[in-house]
Amino acid sequence: MSSAVLADQLRFQASGEDLATGGFVAPRLTKDGWALSFSHIQVTLGDVVAHQASPAFEPQAGGEITGQAQVALPGVVTIDLVTQADGDDMVTLAELPAPAGHYNALAWSMLPAPDGKHAGDSLVLIGEAEKDGTRVAFHIASRDAVHHRCGEYVGHERKGFVTAGAPGEVEITLHLDHLFGRADKAADDPMNVDALGFAPFAGGGERQTFSLNGLHLGHVGEGHCAVALVDD
Repeated sequence: MSSAVLADQLRFQASGEDLATGGFVAPRLTKDGWALSFSHIQVTLGDVVAHQASPAFEPQAGGEITGQAQVALPGVVTIDLVTQADGDDMVTLAELPAPAGHYNALAWSMLPAPDGKHAGDSLVLIGEAEKDGTRVAFHIASRDAVHHRCGEYVGHERKGFVTAGAPGEVEITLHLDHLFGRADKAADDPMNVDALGFAPFAGGGERQTFSLNGLHLGHVGEGHCAVALVDD
């Protein structure tokens, strides 16, 4: 009898959490006091690989993810974190056969969309902002390619366990408050210090661009990632 572990299933998911689907509303306004609602948040993902890392990958330590088993999501996928999200703010990218075990590390890239209405943009946010009676429409985008190497998902419960008859889940999480900040956190909170806020985009109108450099939007739940811009 073969001792090989039979393949089960691993579900790849992405989420902008409730800040994507519900927006920035009081008391969780942007760091500069704007309320935001999103009609679309388009993100393009590639190089997505889940790992059974050994030893456990520590993003702060750097280095590469090592281990025996891995499952790769083929190709590049473009999703909308608002219109495609389910009731738990999740978008399912794929469910693939996977050897049993704990997928405790996740690598992925945010890449310029290869085609479509927003070709060339890796992240697109479209919606409306309001502050003190002033309302503006916005369309902001980044063309940066950014690679992420992340450890284990951190949240209310652990994820990534594939067992017979029960699919595991791995999650790409975008923290929008690392872009816009949060008014309900201290001004000197490290997130607010680095976040752009909404003021740079408050002119509204045509598409505006920004750099993802230094913003660290990408996480696995609350788990951190080693983040690097990809050279052209």
